[in-house]
Amino acid sequence: MDVSWEEFGWERLGRGMGRRRLPVWDATALLVAGTDGVLLCDTGSSLREGAELRMQAQSLLGRRVTHIALSHPHFDHVLGTAAFAGARVYGAAGTAELLRRGADELYADAVRQGLPESDAAESADVLAVPRREVDGERTLDLGGGREVVLVNVGAAHSGHDLAVLVPGSCGSPALVFCGDLVEESGAPQAGPDAHPARWPGALDRLLALGGEDALYVPGHGAVVDAAFVRAQREALADRFGRSQGDRPAAGFGVS
Repeated sequence: MDVSWEEFGWERLGRGMGRRRLPVWDATALLVAGTDGVLLCDTGSSLREGAELRMQAQSLLGRRVTHIALSHPHFDHVLGTAAFAGARVYGAAGTAELLRRGADELYADAVRQGLPESDAAESADVLAVPRREVDGERTLDLGGGREVVLVNVGAAHSGHDLAVLVPGSCGSPALVFCGDLVEESGAPQAGPDAHPARWPGALDRLLALGGEDALYVPGHGAVVDAAFVRAQREALADRFGRSQGDRPAAGFGVS
């Protein structure tokens, strides 16, 4: 079956790579395919959305998603994970325990943000958590020369932020999946689990990973360049300053 990425609303970002901006919350999902495996970064806001992503990935690539990387433990990025039975699920160290303890909180937050109660309840009931956690960096070999690096950048937008680096090859630039460490469609959102004083440093880490010529894929919004990430880093430093120390923020919403 010959299906174009655009037909399903995906933006191609290179050989075997594409991303989709999901409806309602504009959260991004990223696919990275090698000859032996397929990585999906983030799984959407519900089991229903995850099932749609699974179907689209299989239609586009002719095979199933084998690996999942969760950028951070907010509902609009993790509640679709259970739709991918058999996939290896990765998250930053501590994500699994947080999600196990926080299923009720995820449900409540999803409903507050407008997800129908039935979808929120179903998704929280079957919530799948990472069984492989990243403390530092971990390289996944997807086959055919396609490797990706999962990077635990510590606490910043959330208490458990994970970035994904797809190194450049054959003249193609590197790609960095940022999760909500970077947002393009609106100002970065800092909820009660954010660590604002660490956030600028996390963006420094992303810039060091990708370099000046990389594509940076935000958790919400259009793909951006290093200059955008650098400007957002400065805006975050101005917005939050250093006086708060490492206390979590409050009152800015969660995404």
